[in-house]
Amino acid sequence: MTIKKNEADPRVIRTRRLLQDAFAALLQEKDFESITVRDIAERATVNRTTFYAHFVDKFEMLEAKLMESFMTIINRRISGHEVLNEETIQSIFLGVCDFHKGLSTMCKRRYTSLGPVFENQIKEKIQTILLSFIDKGKMQSGQNEQFLINTATIMLSWGMYGAAYVWNNEGCLISAEAFVKQTMPLLMNGAKELLG
Repeated sequence: MTIKKNEADPRVIRTRRLLQDAFAALLQEKDFESITVRDIAERATVNRTTFYAHFVDKFEMLEAKLMESFMTIINRRISGHEVLNEETIQSIFLGVCDFHKGLSTMCKRRYTSLGPVFENQIKEKIQTILLSFIDKGKMQSGQNEQFLINTATIMLSWGMYGAAYVWNNEGCLISAEAFVKQTMPLLMNGAKELLG
């Protein structure tokens, strides 16, 4: 169990950074499954008690690292966007591609096993980002309209995540920009593009 700590305390920030840097370095060397809390603590030059003061276990550390990485990439991509339009969706999609490519670089040995581990959290985060761009008036409209908006954002988030995952898993045969440009019509028009 983690101990309550002052997140703004420079010592806390420094220790968390040491732990996260040690973890990132270990991911370059070993499979996630073989990394232990002891390995992380030793690499960070802290004791295991210090590790547990910041993280419940290595899975929480991985989740924190992935979410931090994901949000950094997405925020860079959507900076300056104020409304949900095709350009915003394209920027989010490119960010998801960037995230997958970065994840496979960070976890060279086990991308295919780690990619799906936090899939739901990433898809939910994409949906939350999409919803944050939707006009608040639309969100307060009737129950059916809310249902349709929610369903559309789920479909978009799952579609972006899945397509980017497969693109990366198949070796990024074309650039992220070319991939997103080619697949945006499918994302925006769905089955209509397939029907002719």
